[in-house]
Amino acid sequence: MNMPDRNWRTPDSDALCRALLSLETVDEMALFLRDLCTRTEIEGLSSRWEVATLLESGLPYRQVSEQTGASITTVGRVNEWRRFGTGGYRIALDRLDRSGQDAR
Repeated sequence: MNMPDRNWRTPDSDALCRALLSLETVDEMALFLRDLCTRTEIEGLSSRWEVATLLESGLPYRQVSEQTGASITTVGRVNEWRRFGTGGYRIALDRLDRSGQDAR
């Protein structure tokens, strides 16, 4: 896989990251995401996260696809970013694992 494009970082994307970090609870985050995103966008993000957690648990692509409804292409793409991306999936998966929280 090619190195991820790092040019997506802008002052606006950093401001969004700061806003996300300011939220303290799952409920606050859910409210913010609902105001920020369409229902379809939230469902897409949630689906990708579910794919990442199922791949992390060792499920094969086909089973992940069947369980989530995501295409095999999407499952493969999430897996590539999970394994070789910028490390964002890895940070979140590891932190939730260490904290004993369910990643799903």
